[in-house]
Amino acid sequence: MVHDTLEPVEPHELTTLRVRKRLEKVMPEDLVAHTGTPDVEDQSEGIMRHPDVMVIAEADMEVEGSFDPRTLVAAIEVVSRSNPDNDWVGKMRDYPLLGIPVYAIFDPRTGSGAVLTDIHPTPAGPRYATRKEFVYGEDVTIGEWTITTQNLPRYAKSPDAAGD
Repeated sequence: MVHDTLEPVEPHELTTLRVRKRLEKVMPEDLVAHTGTPDVEDQSEGIMRHPDVMVIAEADMEVEGSFDPRTLVAAIEVVSRSNPDNDWVGKMRDYPLLGIPVYAIFDPRTGSGAVLTDIHPTPAGPRYATRKEFVYGEDVTIGEWTITTQNLPRYAKSPDAAGD
């Protein structure tokens, strides 16, 4: 007798899937919400990143090696439970440096997120000037496209998370 126990889909993967599908319903056909490989890389800056979802023209995917980050229309991240600073600090610093015009963050820990736009120079390097926050249940605009955040999953509270 074999028992095949299916693991539930994690909120990170389910959020990524739902955001990708919702975007592709409203974007023009020549753009895709890509979730696979390769990475995006700027060799001159020495930065390589792998967004959870990359909005990119299908024609710009026809390259060998990593994608040029300046071809991305948007980068979308779903915050991981174990390393939230990677998305809220590291990528918030790197994506404007890479020239990615729109950075959207979905945070299943809090049921909220932000869309960052308008890259501008600062003494610390390029940064996003505009930040529009949202909570799950609201519509969110990423680039030119508005999608719902209804029914996006949240991480379950851990038993040791007192007061979270």
